[in-house]
Amino acid sequence: MTSADDDAVVADESDDSVLDAVDSDDADEADDAVVADEAEDAVVDRPVAAEPALQPSRLGLSLGIAAVVLVLDQWSKRWALNALRDGRSRHVFWIFDWNLTFNSGMAFSRAQGIGQYIGAVALVVIVVMLLSLRRSGGLASSIAVGLVVGGAIGNITDRLFRGPGWLKGSVIDFIDPRIWPIFNVADMGVTIGGVLLVLAAMMQSRAER
Repeated sequence: MTSADDDAVVADESDDSVLDAVDSDDADEADDAVVADEAEDAVVDRPVAAEPALQPSRLGLSLGIAAVVLVLDQWSKRWALNALRDGRSRHVFWIFDWNLTFNSGMAFSRAQGIGQYIGAVALVVIVVMLLSLRRSGGLASSIAVGLVVGGAIGNITDRLFRGPGWLKGSVIDFIDPRIWPIFNVADMGVTIGGVLLVLAAMMQSRAER
């Protein structure tokens, strides 16, 4: 083999090495591009997958609490009707008595005789609270809405089914602290839920500052 042939072989081998290096660089760049695309997809997809799961869980929490308050309220009222129907009060402890009364007004036996108007307002409150569940809120807000809705439904149930006509029924009250108007479990839910809503709004306002 001549010197010229040797040079040609060496040149071919050099060209092959250069082509292999170029192909290797192209493959590495392609792999890097695929990895980058997968990372971007993961970042974009992560919040979208997590966000829809939050709303149903808060809705379920509020509705569950409302159901518990409603059941406790109606059960306790049925108990009071049976145990206290003789009209006598019974001492429980400290300043608390069981004392059965029928309230045709608003919460805590106030504004007697305007039950129809109070019932209509309660229906509006229930609708507004249920619509508010569609907005994002914290755990405290979800609990508060459940308490208010459950209590409002408890008292509106009395007005609907414990009277001679539409919203003409009287609410059953039986928890008598003697230094405060007589109330029931539904009143407790509405009051505690309302206070919790105010506190949750104040905390959210401070966090946004």
